[in-house]
Amino acid sequence: MRATRHSISPSWTMTPEASQPGLDAPHLLVVDDEPELRSLLVEYFGRHGLKVHAAADAAQARDHLAQARPGLAVLDVNMPGENGLALARWMRETHPGVGIVMLTTASDSIDRVLGLEMGADDYLPKPFEPRELLARVRAVLRRLTVAVPPPAAPAPRLEAASDERLPFGFCQLDMAQRKLYGEQGQEIEITAAEFDLLALFARHPNRPLSRDQIMEQAHNRGWEVFDRSIDLRVMRLRRKVERNPDKPEHIKTVRNVGYVYVPAPR
Repeated sequence: MRATRHSISPSWTMTPEASQPGLDAPHLLVVDDEPELRSLLVEYFGRHGLKVHAAADAAQARDHLAQARPGLAVLDVNMPGENGLALARWMRETHPGVGIVMLTTASDSIDRVLGLEMGADDYLPKPFEPRELLARVRAVLRRLTVAVPPPAAPAPRLEAASDERLPFGFCQLDMAQRKLYGEQGQEIEITAAEFDLLALFARHPNRPLSRDQIMEQAHNRGWEVFDRSIDLRVMRLRRKVERNPDKPEHIKTVRNVGYVYVPAPR
């Protein structure tokens, strides 16, 4: 059993201004095999206006999800039996609308990468400050519950071949069918949000875009201080459109700004 003192920052304290959850409070599922940590998080989140259910392992989490649909789940990666990564993959297949925040050990960077590839919305390494976890949870919940904006004006039409496919890295982006194809013509699976980001880059080649611009133009919302969704999405896209994701040639980072799309030379 892992000691809870290794999971929560020593500076953590309860805050007296917290409020009790109301009838319409978001529903949160905490899945962790540490009983003391579960108890502390249930109390902490509850005092900050969230309805919380706790599960000791993946089996209990599955049972709960069969009966109720939480807005978000906080999953520990390193649990006995079915770990958090396998549970996250199953949740993405069966409950795609539920937000996922992964808890990882500080040294297991590979778990963070795998968690994001499984579809996690964010991650936080242990030990963590509960206030930061609460902020990340709230950021993901806001992202999932944002109101659908009115239809935007049609985007400027791109010059493309007759089949509406544009080169993007070593891939082809089909603007009409909203699909991505690899070098051999095979379809590469992307989400709607990933396509929107690729299309935004394609419309603004060689132009640095800030995270604010990306969030407003591709996702119709603002960027927040704890919001890593753009960086995580770019990381996943680089694995799909770059020959070497660790040394990207097309979706490049612009330090202190955001990202820029650099088309391949013709």
